[in-house]
Amino acid sequence: MKLRWVPLLVGLALAAGTCAPVPGQEVPYVVTPDEVVHAMLELAAVGKDDVVYDLGSGDGRIVITAARDFGARGVGIEIDPRLVAESVRWAQRAGVAERVRFVQQDFFQTDLSPATVVALYLSQGLNARLRPKLLRELRAGTRIVSHRFDMGDWPPERQIRIDVSAAEHIVYLWTVPGARAR
Repeated sequence: MKLRWVPLLVGLALAAGTCAPVPGQEVPYVVTPDEVVHAMLELAAVGKDDVVYDLGSGDGRIVITAARDFGARGVGIEIDPRLVAESVRWAQRAGVAERVRFVQQDFFQTDLSPATVVALYLSQGLNARLRPKLLRELRAGTRIVSHRFDMGDWPPERQIRIDVSAAEHIVYLWTVPGARAR
């Protein structure tokens, strides 16, 4: 009987640690539910030829899922060294360590040009600040997906709603415009 509570207690302990502030971090780390991760990657039509960059990658679940379930390669950019180390461990356990990498870095200082898909779960303000960099560095046709937060006056091409545990999540999709296709 007592063992039934172990997963709940572990989950609560993990959740409690997901919102701890990290020096230099503008938004707290909040876990993206697995159903939302899959919806983001499906909305972006991720496939085996894609390179998925997750900005503020947390525990690495978006990049790991992209590699494991969609055959893509991926890069997670995360400022918190503890989360980078955790992501590396999760990638090894998932058997995708050769297809992904995690970098401890400020994503404003990261070259995003290799990405074909960029995943975000930041804030509307950070998305707006990041938008000029995305449009400057990403090639035409690169897809951008964001959980919960839009890009202000840049309307999304599509948005979907996902219900998870009685909570509604919104995922937005944009494609970088222009003539420089890959």
